[in-house]
Amino acid sequence: MAATVTSPDRTRARRSRWWREVGWKYPIAVAVVVYAAFPLVYVLSAALASGGTLTGSTELFRTFSPANFEALGGTRFWQWAFNSVFIGVVTSIGSVLMGASAAYAFSRFRFRGRRTALTTLLIVQMFPQMLAFVAIFLLLNALGSVVPALGLDSRTALIAVYLGGALGSNTFLMYGFFNTVPQELDEAAKIDGATHAQIYWTIILRLVTPILAVVGLLSFISTFGEFILARIILTSQSNWTLAVGMYTWVSDQLNANWGLFAAGAVLASLPVLVLFLALQRYIIGGLTAGSVKG
Repeated sequence: MAATVTSPDRTRARRSRWWREVGWKYPIAVAVVVYAAFPLVYVLSAALASGGTLTGSTELFRTFSPANFEALGGTRFWQWAFNSVFIGVVTSIGSVLMGASAAYAFSRFRFRGRRTALTTLLIVQMFPQMLAFVAIFLLLNALGSVVPALGLDSRTALIAVYLGGALGSNTFLMYGFFNTVPQELDEAAKIDGATHAQIYWTIILRLVTPILAVVGLLSFISTFGEFILARIILTSQSNWTLAVGMYTWVSDQLNANWGLFAAGAVLASLPVLVLFLALQRYIIGGLTAGSVKG
């Protein structure tokens, strides 16, 4: 009889304990998901709407029409998308190679000025690159008269500017990860006759695959959606990126086509999504796989 009386009390006690320790997290998680997902759902609804405006929309998915996506074919959207992907891929590859080389040098070699150089990189990365857009514009304007490929309205010049600003933050991010790789591996490889280049390319890079994937992904995302420097450097429509080109669709308040902009934004998110899914297994299991292979 005592057991039947205390059983409901124990059940209530377990439920109360579960709510205090775990249960309260679920409503917060639902609220966060709704807060984060609503703008995405709203953009998708605007992309599928028949009108080209966001004002007056009180219902999500009130109409379904592919008109906005079909209208992208009559614009330079795909050319801008190619420019954005090309600049993002080249910049991410360059950022990974430059950052990894610098991080390996700082992690494995001891030379005069090493600590000063690290401190300088730390200080420089505290200032956003866009603060120097006036100096960058004047520099490229003067450089273009000598080397047109590195002047204004050049994708190569924009990539060079991005790479110049990515060295500091990427080097410091990779430097800490390189330090986690035991130096005994380097010493063992040297005993077997391996050079620094062989150690770097065949051993170290396999073990730091996760940070390479993270840096490449972050670099691609930042350059793919960057607007200010791309708007200043790229002047012709054929060289514009998606951020610059799509801005012109909504820059005029009287003729803003938000439906076309929303459709372009939905398609522009696909390269980032594909890249994240492709690099996900490297980010999660790259360190273990690299250790086994090394």
